[in-house]
Amino acid sequence: MGNASFLPKAFLLRVLLCIGMFGFSLYSYLNQQNLVTQKRLTIPLIAKQIKELKEANTCLQYEIDLFESPEHLMELAAKSEFSHLKQPLLKEILAMQEGSALHGGIEEVEPPLSTASRFRLALGAKR
Repeated sequence: MGNASFLPKAFLLRVLLCIGMFGFSLYSYLNQQNLVTQKRLTIPLIAKQIKELKEANTCLQYEIDLFESPEHLMELAAKSEFSHLKQPLLKEILAMQEGSALHGGIEEVEPPLSTASRFRLALGAKR
């Protein structure tokens, strides 16, 4: 008879343990679903911000292009506050090969084949 009372307690303990594990699993699943839903809600907001930033970049690039346009630069050159600036002559422009300062010593450097790998530096402007 003592053995018969022990079986219901062990069975009850197993059932409670299974219910507890099921509850924990259900809680973990719901918590994970809440996190996924929260991320899905933030994605459209971030996409909207990215779109607005791209539009702002496009507008700023347009303004930069307008400012750097030859017509605008000629208008600036005609203003009195920029009258002291002069275009340097070709003989006043020094062309250096890219990376030549890394060689350490002064060497005779062959002129590069393309103008894309050269930097032009104005040595001085005459008034």
